[in-house]
Amino acid sequence: MDAMSESSVTQYDLALIGSGSGGSEAAMLGARAGLRVCIIEKGAPGGVCVNWGCIPTKALLRSAEMFDSLKKGASFGVSAPDGAFDLAAAVKRSRTVAGKMSKGVAFMLRKAGVEFLQGEAVFRSPTEVDIVREGSRIGSVHAKHFIIATGGRPRSIPGMEPDRRRVITSRDALAMTALPASMLVLGGGAIGVELAWFYATAGTKVTIVEMADRLLPQEDGEISEALRRSLEKTGIRVATGAKLENVAVQDDGVSAALLIEGKEDERVTAEQLLVAVGVGGNTEGIGLEAAGVCVERGFVVTDASCRTSAPGIYAIGDVRGGMLLAHKASAEAEIAVKTILGEQSAPLHDSHIPRCVYAEPSIASIGLSEEQALQEGVAVHIGRSAFAASGKANAYGSLEGMVKLLFSAEDGRMLGGHCIGHGAVELIGELALALSFSATAGQLTSVVHAHPTLSESIREAAMQVS
Repeated sequence: MDAMSESSVTQYDLALIGSGSGGSEAAMLGARAGLRVCIIEKGAPGGVCVNWGCIPTKALLRSAEMFDSLKKGASFGVSAPDGAFDLAAAVKRSRTVAGKMSKGVAFMLRKAGVEFLQGEAVFRSPTEVDIVREGSRIGSVHAKHFIIATGGRPRSIPGMEPDRRRVITSRDALAMTALPASMLVLGGGAIGVELAWFYATAGTKVTIVEMADRLLPQEDGEISEALRRSLEKTGIRVATGAKLENVAVQDDGVSAALLIEGKEDERVTAEQLLVAVGVGGNTEGIGLEAAGVCVERGFVVTDASCRTSAPGIYAIGDVRGGMLLAHKASAEAEIAVKTILGEQSAPLHDSHIPRCVYAEPSIASIGLSEEQALQEGVAVHIGRSAFAASGKANAYGSLEGMVKLLFSAEDGRMLGGHCIGHGAVELIGELALALSFSATAGQLTSVVHAHPTLSESIREAAMQVS
């Protein structure tokens, strides 16, 4: 890209805008199919997921998990009385992990023959984009097909605009080197819960404020309630059916009115306010109007094959909306590339997309929740198995949690799977496979599960139905 002159225009079969999970996957798939492919990326290879999302978050959570285990060491015969949490060291490690993964993405792209172009892409027309670096146009790319994979960014709320000191976003929370004494977390979704657990485990006094009547409002209610009980045991205050108003930022922290439905208003204070109220698509500043790409409510509008309103232009991942998950973006990448190649691809159904929350206990789920089945009028049989009955969970010393499975009362096929507990996220693969192939409870119980493993709890839950 450095050799590109100001007047140069390079021709490609496929150009990706963004190198996150969806963009890099689509680029490699296109290149392996024989297309001449480039990726235009304004940041580091790997996009938000690798550099400021999935990967560094999980690295930090691992540090907190290690510290939490250290504090409980005596019950395992391990004595470590002087254990302390070093936030700066944990952040440094997370940045090292992110950097390593980013280099890995760059290597895989080179290996696949994808050209990596550093800069911002701005559409001039449906078939051409300018490459802009530090405010100056350094060249253009002409392509038969474009895939917009620019990802998303944290939403902000009027009156709570981030200042990166007292009012922060999730990205800021991943780079701090000093542990705050107290923190308000606005938002009880996956990001808010993960970061709340991380900072609480490290030693911060944390309050989660969620407007809905429960944490993780899109998840199964029974799982959500189990998470709430666990977080409260760790000392996290959870305020649901609540909101913050009249936020005031001072030199030493923030204060706000906490309004909880059915309770008297109270004034709360903290050193920092983390705003984690969702993600919006990165649609501004890339010339979508010039390309004829329709945007609604902050997301690019597409059909089931990821086509936008402009011929030859596709969108995948967070910028497209729906479930804002890296693996969903990767799945959409395959759909978009197959469509470009003229191949048929099965539509992606939300019910087949796994969802994970990497706090402790972790949560993994797929398909319908009990509440959703009730709302849709679907009769189900439910099987449960508590981790307290699992030999492996007892060996871990982590007895909290359960597996909850939903099966159709009509034909017996699995409709939903939900897990909470230590290691729960590693069980989601079997549940995703079972759901994809419409497995029945009887088929799950017929599979030999290794002993002792947490996966036995899946079989035990299925046995309650079969």
